[in-house]
Amino acid sequence: MVNVTYDASQQLIYTDPTTGESITYGLGDIAWVLASTALVLIMIPGVGFFYSGLLRRKNALSMIFVSMMGTAVVSFQWFFWGYSLAFADNASPYIGTLRYFGLKGVLGEPSIGSPRIPALLFVVYQCMFAAITAVLAIGAIAERGRLGPLLVFVFVWSTIVYDPVACWTWNSNGWSFVMGGLDFAGGTPVHIVSGTAALAISIYLGKRRGYGTERLAYKPHNTTYVVIGTVFLWFGWFGFNGGSALSANLRAIQACIVTNLAASCGGLTWMLWDYRIERKWSAVGFCSGAIAGLVAITPASGFVGAPAAVLFGAAAGTACNFATQLKFIFGYDDALDIFASHGIGGMVGNVLTALFAQSSVADFDGITSISGGWLDHHYIQLGYQLADSAAGFGYSFVMTTIILWIMHFIPGLRLRASEDSEILGIDDAEMGEFAYDYVGLEQEIGLTTTVGTIAANGGSREPDHHQSSSTMEEKPMS
Repeated sequence: MVNVTYDASQQLIYTDPTTGESITYGLGDIAWVLASTALVLIMIPGVGFFYSGLLRRKNALSMIFVSMMGTAVVSFQWFFWGYSLAFADNASPYIGTLRYFGLKGVLGEPSIGSPRIPALLFVVYQCMFAAITAVLAIGAIAERGRLGPLLVFVFVWSTIVYDPVACWTWNSNGWSFVMGGLDFAGGTPVHIVSGTAALAISIYLGKRRGYGTERLAYKPHNTTYVVIGTVFLWFGWFGFNGGSALSANLRAIQACIVTNLAASCGGLTWMLWDYRIERKWSAVGFCSGAIAGLVAITPASGFVGAPAAVLFGAAAGTACNFATQLKFIFGYDDALDIFASHGIGGMVGNVLTALFAQSSVADFDGITSISGGWLDHHYIQLGYQLADSAAGFGYSFVMTTIILWIMHFIPGLRLRASEDSEILGIDDAEMGEFAYDYVGLEQEIGLTTTVGTIAANGGSREPDHHQSSSTMEEKPMS
């Protein structure tokens, strides 16, 4: 039984059954965080559409599907033990316990995130963060990953990678939180962790067929999808950052202002960098820059003023744009530049947070007290931010790689699709459903395949697969 009543002003009153202490929750705060939960949820198909539009037509549906599938798996994992591992109030500095296994005992008591909202609300809000982090990471399977093993990977990865990092960043017992690291909405747990995991996945999977040749020199198949995905993400990010205030107050408003400003400046900056090369105004460039600006402002959104947000957007738009060249320097195939946008963008945001965080901005909620960053002459904050960023990068990369290679040697769990599947398209090979009436295969010159061949190979890449010389034509799908 939950001991809740209402006072004369219709505010929600929770009474602790053990101590008899009463806690008042503002219904406005609850409404805002509930709305923010829905805003973050809409970001997830936004990721799917953004990724889908950047790929070839024959892989378009699988990326949208993966975004929804990832949400479902993480939602179950979060209920099962994810929330407890991240936010148990008796957690160690590194990971929580199973105190709230199956959400047992999570009811109307104040949440560990803020005493202004109940734990039951904090659970569902944080679930959306866990889900979008996994979905960002698994975009790295684009055009060459199997969907079945991905179900297992998402569950295991969320447990072993995301939950511990969320614990040390946001749990009041976590080592980074205790140290004094500043991460308002997920610079390390969401962006550095997902971007680095995408890097590890890209290295493990290897290069797509034709990588580095004209055969793979394609443009995004549907720029409209890219724009729609960006709109969903930009829209939802107000709940992602603004909702992280966990209250409807001035700090939430400020977080929304700097979020919008950083996205705008990031989009303009990336677009201008691209314009210098081709003298064309690129919608994809603008959208990529907007995402970079949103990523960078995430850890700082509750700590910095509006002028700093301009710099966050410009710095992220520049750094992430140039970081897209890292894959050519180091020879890995990150098809969607996830590491460049989220990994590098998250690091840029963490470092700039150390420079521009202000105690006066954090105090917009009337509660939070921090020492600030370099603007407040708190110079050690840069060390805290670098330590947190390095830990998130190293932990995510190593653990993701270990998970992938363990799965590699378990029958049926190898993540890499066969070459036949890659040629035919993941939509056809793995789903048998398609985003469009037809899929053009004319670029896949020099190979032929059949669905039967793929099924016979179990969908996994075989080391002695032989190529044939037949030419593929457009394959009708209707």
